[in-house]
Amino acid sequence: MTAPFDPNALAPLPEDFAWGVATSAYQIEGAVTADGRAPSIWDTFSHTPGRTDNGDHGDIACDHYRRWPEDIALMKRLGVSDYRFSVAWPRVVPGGDGQVNRAGLDHYARLVDALLEAGITPNVTLYHWDLPQALQDRGGWPERETAEHFAAYAEVVAGALGDRVRHWATLNEPLCSAWIGHLEGRMAPGLTDITAAVRASYHLLLGHGLATSALRAAAPGARIGIVNNLSTVAPATDSDADRAAARRADGHTNRWWLDPVHGRGFPADMIDVYGVDLPERAGDPATIAQPLDWLGLNYYFPAVVSDDPDGPYPFARQIRRPGVPRTGMDWEVDAGGIETLLMRLTDEYGARRLYVTENGSAYPDTVLADGTIDDRERAAYLREHLAACARAVRRGAPLAGYYAWSLLDNFEWAYGYDKRFGLVHVDYATQRRTIKASGHDYAGIIREHRARVARAA
Repeated sequence: MTAPFDPNALAPLPEDFAWGVATSAYQIEGAVTADGRAPSIWDTFSHTPGRTDNGDHGDIACDHYRRWPEDIALMKRLGVSDYRFSVAWPRVVPGGDGQVNRAGLDHYARLVDALLEAGITPNVTLYHWDLPQALQDRGGWPERETAEHFAAYAEVVAGALGDRVRHWATLNEPLCSAWIGHLEGRMAPGLTDITAAVRASYHLLLGHGLATSALRAAAPGARIGIVNNLSTVAPATDSDADRAAARRADGHTNRWWLDPVHGRGFPADMIDVYGVDLPERAGDPATIAQPLDWLGLNYYFPAVVSDDPDGPYPFARQIRRPGVPRTGMDWEVDAGGIETLLMRLTDEYGARRLYVTENGSAYPDTVLADGTIDDRERAAYLREHLAACARAVRRGAPLAGYYAWSLLDNFEWAYGYDKRFGLVHVDYATQRRTIKASGHDYAGIIREHRARVARAA
């Protein structure tokens, strides 16, 4: 088992710190044709030969659509206070616009009610990449109407759940939707077109702004944010070329997503790099920069880059540094990066309230003869990153909560089911759930924090 955790490392965390876990709809729900759900771009992408490892798809996933009561019971055993999950757009508005599917809405209403009964705060993400295929067939995120339909969908969900849900995220990781889905082709919808990618990025953020307004109108008192996956970026050498490459990589990964929602517009230097005109209309910048109640950080790894003038956008190649620990995703482990980013969001962007909305690690798991999973590397990763979060709080970061990714092993997008991030192991053949050592460790950390708060009262 892992070594005892020093609770003093987390002493700076506030008394009302939100201890959470996170999931997303397509990765865990399964039941892709149940109760009126229509296909999403991820159904299409994952069923296209060669797109995912082993040809895996989310048809069954963790069967959470039917097994959610069991999963809430697991959350209670872990002692978490908050659960971040996404609503599947094609369950609620199967055609992307128009007719609302009451059965889909009712599923999420039951889930929210059960969470509240269990004493767990529901935190809803409206878009975690599962665009209805019907909208993709009409052009998808490169088209402005998709942003408008997203706002209408947000109004529907808020109208159904807004009396019980206060904490809302509009988008999860729009970088992945735009760059990986439309430029690199490694995620749905699988395009490799810089013009489509830039247009998608613009309309995703426009959709965020429109949905923020719709949420506030439909659910007064809603606390609304956006979730970005960010990385620290450093040049591989001190050469001018590598330093310029790092600037471009930072623009591509960080500034392109942060600047517009903070009223700074899209970075001019990156518009020059992409060479694509933005589809801007009068009033759009103010819409995109709707005031945020909080900002979400998803952090997994740092980036160290060198100049790559003949490579793909943004002409910066991530290098592999020898001797640096890596996860099963082959991502570098650098807990200090989460502290750096929390401070950047605080100091450079003036964040008033921050959440680490995802942080976690994939490692190969071995189920021992007694049925346990002693995943000490994942437990150590979690501890190190939590300690870095606490250091950021000590330095003034307004961090209000941490959501471990993920509650369950799940469908890890194009990587299929081989990559396991869960605090809870899922045997996909039987759907049996088993809390891993990292999950028990996380539960212990939560108990110790609460005991510290109680002692100080």
